[in-house]
Amino acid sequence: MRVVRGRAPGRDADTAVTRDLLEWVRANNEPAVRVWPPGRVVAFGRRDANEAGYADAVAAARDREFPTVERSVGGRAVAYTESTLAFARITPAEDMRTGLDARYDAMVGDIIDALHAVGATGARPGEPAASFCPGDHSVQADCGKLAGVAQRVTRGAALTSGVLVVDDRRVIANVLDAVYGALGAPFDPESVGSVRAAGGDPADARDAVERALVGDHDPTVDAVHST
Repeated sequence: MRVVRGRAPGRDADTAVTRDLLEWVRANNEPAVRVWPPGRVVAFGRRDANEAGYADAVAAARDREFPTVERSVGGRAVAYTESTLAFARITPAEDMRTGLDARYDAMVGDIIDALHAVGATGARPGEPAASFCPGDHSVQADCGKLAGVAQRVTRGAALTSGVLVVDDRRVIANVLDAVYGALGAPFDPESVGSVRAAGGDPADARDAVERALVGDHDPTVDAVHST
């Protein structure tokens, strides 16, 4: 299994790292994993971009010093700070019509295992009402939603990815409250949890998630230039 660590300098260059990794999986028929901090940003989904309040939502994020991007995977808006982790596992997929549920279940289970390993022992499947980027494949604790998982299947490879709130839950809740308000979408700021608030150790989160996603595979580690 190929493991890529770090963040490329610049948003476009960093997006290209995951895109190139997807192509590598297609070409080599081997899985790959990446766990990294994308940096401070609000990432909007395609549905957001079609809402009447989208321009106001973008402005609300930027007023709070959050750059904005649109992403191809996932639903509603998510917010990252420097402590937030993105994670991705890319696997060969011979048939685009099969394996979807199994990949979702495996990723949710691995994220829960990673959270338990760092001390967030209350982590479990599900999410509170009116959460950010609501979906059927999420992880919560008593403090709120910790992670959401999305999936994109292309010819030859499946990208299962998501976001984990490690710290800064109040900062994230504040910007998302403004963003979701502009979009006219339900959102409860108290629904945002974090690894820290769930009793876990933020310092160990990245390594724990990577170990869980790699599992029993033998990793070959590459690095990208960090900012």
